[in-house]
Amino acid sequence: MKVLSVVGARPNFMKVAPLHRAFSRQLNVVSKIVHTGQHYDERMSDIFFNQLELPEPDYYLGVGSGSHAVVTAKIMIAFEEIVLKEQPDLVLVVGDVNSTLACALVAKKLNIKLAHVEAGLRSGDREMPEELNRIVTDSISDLLFVTEHSGMVHLAREGVDPDKIFFVGNVMIDSLCDYREKAERLRLVESLGLEHNKFVLMTMHRPSNVDAADKIAVILDLIEGLCEKMPVVFSMHPRTAKNIRHFGFEERLNNISDLKILPPQGYIEFLSLMKNSRIIVTDSGGIQEESTFLKIPCLTIRSTTERPITITMGTNVLIPKLDAKLILSHFNKRIEEVALPTGTPPLWDGKTAQRITDIICSKSLLKAKSNGASKLNIDA
Repeated sequence: MKVLSVVGARPNFMKVAPLHRAFSRQLNVVSKIVHTGQHYDERMSDIFFNQLELPEPDYYLGVGSGSHAVVTAKIMIAFEEIVLKEQPDLVLVVGDVNSTLACALVAKKLNIKLAHVEAGLRSGDREMPEELNRIVTDSISDLLFVTEHSGMVHLAREGVDPDKIFFVGNVMIDSLCDYREKAERLRLVESLGLEHNKFVLMTMHRPSNVDAADKIAVILDLIEGLCEKMPVVFSMHPRTAKNIRHFGFEERLNNISDLKILPPQGYIEFLSLMKNSRIIVTDSGGIQEESTFLKIPCLTIRSTTERPITITMGTNVLIPKLDAKLILSHFNKRIEEVALPTGTPPLWDGKTAQRITDIICSKSLLKAKSNGASKLNIDA
């Protein structure tokens, strides 16, 4: 059985790495990786392959940046050639980026079976491109692998055949478990002159938060307020850095004391920063999940989340408006809490990739064709 797994953006790598290893342990599975190049900066891409011990991708499409339509179209054109050449039995996509949707569409139009890892997540906000990617990908997938209970509920409401749906846990936590010890040995916090559990870790990259001058001004107000309480480590996304320069806020940012500005970090480095921080301020999706597993309080600057389990577990607080005073108010409440959240979401145990592999192998019947080729027959 030949499986093509697609990666395109930073969060995809942590999900595909444990899956590729699990597939590779199966004697009857050939696992190949297609990197679309949606994230093409070395620190957003190549370094993740190295740190997560992934082999060189079998195919690199190099699509680069562009509008949603341009990126999706480029990926579809390039990926179609690969699928026609490789004739895979299964295409596996993860997450909700444009690469996910583009490759899912190509696979189904060529009548290739499709598996979606991290299926069923919904924010309820269809203005988010990721939400549309999730909905469309789930609607055409043959196998849907779900990370949390809300995903099961959403897919059931959407009328998806229950035989296609599998609650398996969160494969991104597999990577966290695999590399947590290595991150613990890294002395990044000390090298930054910081103390463990005594700094704020911050990321901010969503267009709704960083693509306007007034938004950047609020972010700087927030950083200045946070730095009055404790040092801030700002791992800055290229989009955010570009807009800070574009809107003329670079000098103000550089004059904030107790602020450490870092470029995008490798996986091990960022895991070390998360694990050793006192609290995280972000607008990311995946960081909500990782902070929940690590039991680090997280303030998420978004009006909705597709990962409600992070709210239920008590680690994550949604702040619907980019308002410095409001965020600082929530910050003060969180750092004054003595008791940390306890418990871990069901099946977030580092064994999700193996569950997915076992299901895929059990659902496949390799039938020899007259020309000696084989094809995946999913009986779900």
